[in-house]
Amino acid sequence: MTDVGFIGVGKIGNPMCANVIKGGHRVVVNDLVEEHAANLIELGAVWAESPAEVASQSEVVLTSLPGPPEVTAVLRGADGILAGAEPGLVCFDLSTNLPSTVKLLAERAEERGVTFLDSPVSNGVQGAIDATLAVMVGGDEASFERYKPVLECIGNNVFHMGDLGMGALTKIVNNMVSITSIQVLVEATVIAEAAGLDPQRAYDVLSVASAQNYVGNMPTLLERDFDESSFFLKWAAKDVSLAVQVAREAGIPSPIASAASDTLNRAKNRGHDMKSVMATLLSAEEDAGVSH
Repeated sequence: MTDVGFIGVGKIGNPMCANVIKGGHRVVVNDLVEEHAANLIELGAVWAESPAEVASQSEVVLTSLPGPPEVTAVLRGADGILAGAEPGLVCFDLSTNLPSTVKLLAERAEERGVTFLDSPVSNGVQGAIDATLAVMVGGDEASFERYKPVLECIGNNVFHMGDLGMGALTKIVNNMVSITSIQVLVEATVIAEAAGLDPQRAYDVLSVASAQNYVGNMPTLLERDFDESSFFLKWAAKDVSLAVQVAREAGIPSPIASAASDTLNRAKNRGHDMKSVMATLLSAEEDAGVSH
């Protein structure tokens, strides 16, 4: 049994934390909203009032947070992890983060004798529920091997990707591919609609023609059920913007990711931020003058 701290038990963090508890570990939990942890406390978790309190009771801490600003605040804030940590604490950040931010946070953590690893996850809320996430870890390999059994409570594909930031970079590239490919489908659908071709009939052909390997999401897109989603458009916009930022920091052109980022942000700013990532179809149709 390992003393595990878990910070951030929202939509995806909650089932991950539940699976760590079910894996037989003692878990101390914290979130901005205490009610989010109610089911976890019923499973045996102990509530802590702050990230610092979590750290003081744990040998390893997992964080699942919206993005770089939140991770920074939880680690370095006045009541953050480092404020309560003893030397030897290990932190795995399950969030989607920037490699450059990861490296900076790891440096600050090391000053306190804390080891920080980037450990983002993929396969969504259902993957978190089923403990079938892919976990991509960058950083100290000895810490990875020591606590790999904890990570295997949340995912059945746990990878050590190399140095600090490589887990974060892998996740960003993964999400760039998956999210940007959806925007190609959106654009193709709107072109078909605007030019008078029934998108459903187009899909009937695309699914058996040379595009067949790339249109798997099109039936879901054509269902137009954008309100029921486990991955909000605002999260997709954030993830693709991270890809653009990584490219900018490296001095690498990213025309496709940049175009997808503009598309996602346009839809987000039109009030579709809490809809499915496929809700970019709505703003694309509006721009094209297509009514549905």
